[in-house]
Amino acid sequence: MMNPFKYSGVVGRGAFCNRKQELHDLLRTMVNGEQMIMYSERRFGKTSLVERALANLPRDKYLAIYADLWSTDGEESFIAQMAAAISTGVASTSDKVLDTAKRLFGSFAPAISVDASGNPQLTFTMGTQGAKAISLREVLDVPEIQAKRRKRRAVVVMDEFQRILEYDNDRVERTLRSIIQHHQRVSYIFLGSRKHLIRSMFLDQDRPLYRSGAHYPLGPIATEHWKPFIRSRFRRTDREISDESMLGICGMTEGHPFYTQHLCHVVWELCPRGKRVTKRMITDATDVLLDRESYAYTALWESLGVNQRRFLIGLAHEPRGVKVYGSDFLRRHGLRSPSVAQRVVESLLAKDVIDRDNGSFLIGDRFFRLWIQKVTPPYPYGV
Repeated sequence: MMNPFKYSGVVGRGAFCNRKQELHDLLRTMVNGEQMIMYSERRFGKTSLVERALANLPRDKYLAIYADLWSTDGEESFIAQMAAAISTGVASTSDKVLDTAKRLFGSFAPAISVDASGNPQLTFTMGTQGAKAISLREVLDVPEIQAKRRKRRAVVVMDEFQRILEYDNDRVERTLRSIIQHHQRVSYIFLGSRKHLIRSMFLDQDRPLYRSGAHYPLGPIATEHWKPFIRSRFRRTDREISDESMLGICGMTEGHPFYTQHLCHVVWELCPRGKRVTKRMITDATDVLLDRESYAYTALWESLGVNQRRFLIGLAHEPRGVKVYGSDFLRRHGLRSPSVAQRVVESLLAKDVIDRDNGSFLIGDRFFRLWIQKVTPPYPYGV
């Protein structure tokens, strides 16, 4: 029997928990031709949510263009990625992608290659620096041109958008700003998994994309929505789970979609058909997951400084929302002053180990938080 809990890759409709309001808001933004900046922690399901929204758009009325910028490292690779995404989104069928790319971006010499996984991949050969500067604007104008020509609207999604902060200059940002404000038939959705970077890109008055769209932070899924989702998947595979067990799982994962589905996946594997989930099964499932990640977590832990470790011990053991600059927290965890804590926060944010959380901070990897709880004492410096 196939495990009903999916935690890796893009999650399809059948494995999707709630997000009804978020899906509605995304679709309204797309239909209204507006701009949205959606950001959250990693593995929160942004890509799955957006792909589901794009799939709901009528193909005869919309061009759906999705570009993953994670692998880009500069203007040239950005252009190539956008050209590939546009060609795929504009093509009438999958076997017409190369023909579409040749028609739209023939000067880039498009070709079909095979990636490491054996999947076909559209690639481009870029030209000179001068041609590249011209082609950036030309490529970004194609969705508007094609939408007008086909009498449709276009939706352009740029995933992992914060990557452009690592480019050598801000020309991509500046050109995007110029392009977006003149496009009448295109809606832009910017996705980001490093919240502090995305916020700085769109809320800093000195950045080219300041206030270029509506901000939409994606939060965790509430336990009230997880309970029917989890119960139905155990029940339809001839297993039972109590409210208490579901509360325990959601408490450990804090409603994070990836970690909740992952933990449920392992619990399901440990629960025999026709039986009910027990506390011991949840404990054993947690141990299985932490054992799998132990090497990586140990390596990460050993790479951190003393004050970073002390701060993380505090976050792992203290209640969510703890005041990390308060005297009690600093005393309990051996941090000498608020300024020391501030430096630690900045360094851990840069490493993507922690994230901001309503005036406090949290450890992004929920299993790493559980691992810290398991291997460290809660208050080594006294309560």
